[in-house]
Amino acid sequence: MTEKLYYQDSKIYSFFATVLSCNKQGNHYLCVLDKTAFFPEGGGQKADTGSIDSAEVSDVQEKDGIIYHTIDSPVDVGLQVICVLDADQRFRRMQNHTGEHVFSGVVHKTYGYTNIGFHMADDCMTVDFDGTLTSEQLFEIETECNRIIASDAKVNCIFPSEYDIRHMDYRSKFELTENVRLVEIEGCDLCACCAPHVESTAEVGLLKILDSMPHRGGTRITLVCGLDAFEHLREHYICNRQVSALLSAKATETPQAVVRLQESVSALKRGITALQTKMNRLYVDQLDDTDGSTVLFVEDMNADAMRDLCNQALHKCQKMMCVCCGNDTDGYAYIIASSTVNLRDTARQINADLNGRGGGQPTMIQGTFKASREQIENYFTLQ
Repeated sequence: MTEKLYYQDSKIYSFFATVLSCNKQGNHYLCVLDKTAFFPEGGGQKADTGSIDSAEVSDVQEKDGIIYHTIDSPVDVGLQVICVLDADQRFRRMQNHTGEHVFSGVVHKTYGYTNIGFHMADDCMTVDFDGTLTSEQLFEIETECNRIIASDAKVNCIFPSEYDIRHMDYRSKFELTENVRLVEIEGCDLCACCAPHVESTAEVGLLKILDSMPHRGGTRITLVCGLDAFEHLREHYICNRQVSALLSAKATETPQAVVRLQESVSALKRGITALQTKMNRLYVDQLDDTDGSTVLFVEDMNADAMRDLCNQALHKCQKMMCVCCGNDTDGYAYIIASSTVNLRDTARQINADLNGRGGGQPTMIQGTFKASREQIENYFTLQ
């Protein structure tokens, strides 16, 4: 059995230990120490990383009470080694995990919902609850969580006896009867948990909800705490400050400025569409009527405008009306319309003859040609 130093003190970031075994497995080594402060993956939290002497620790797993450290180079059995955790990583994870306990405790106490899923990623956490939570409720929960965090409530980790555990009301995803470790946040929560935590809620610093969504009949919440929350908010502040400068608006008024910008863009698009429609009529007026097919080459025209031109000009020909935009080097985007030819049936042949790709409906197809203008013109002249 490996002595778990992280249960004695969650802020042991360096320690000496004796190597009990070190065995090669694949391209790495599994090292067992007589004691460790490295937390093995569990409870939704990833394993600590760091170093054992000069060997890099990339993963830590526990099996049958023995903790295995994955390292990139061997260490000598029987040797006393210096072990160093990535302290910043450990502390941030403790901030986030303790903040999650506060959040889940408030949700459980206020609405009776149970935390049925928890995952801690590198940049955020997700928590799944078995009930629905509205935006207004989440706003109130977030406020209450930060009030508790600011109150400097103590975080205690205890191992109650088998007798005591049967008479305690605590949160847990599983039925537990022995060797139960409880994390108590005074006045807020009591939950079974194997992970290390900070010593008081004040060390969590800040809790911020990032997102919420329906999930399996309940709600999935994405949140972040501590230094990660601070960095997240700082990044958003910088982005919003840049947007406010670009929009010549106060930082607190960027949403209204964006709405005004969207309205202006929409008005411009409507104007452009109207002008494009008029220009398309000029194209059509210059076309001769034909009982065959017609191809028309245009410049700097998007698909909507090409489609409108195709429809306006369709009455000028009896078979196919083709509009192309592009050049011989890069190829041509095309739209073809017809009221007499089933284009869905003929698209494969057209694409084969003009090195094209595309398809669509019986009355209209679109795609690209990798052919020259001359080849395209000659092709539709013969149709």
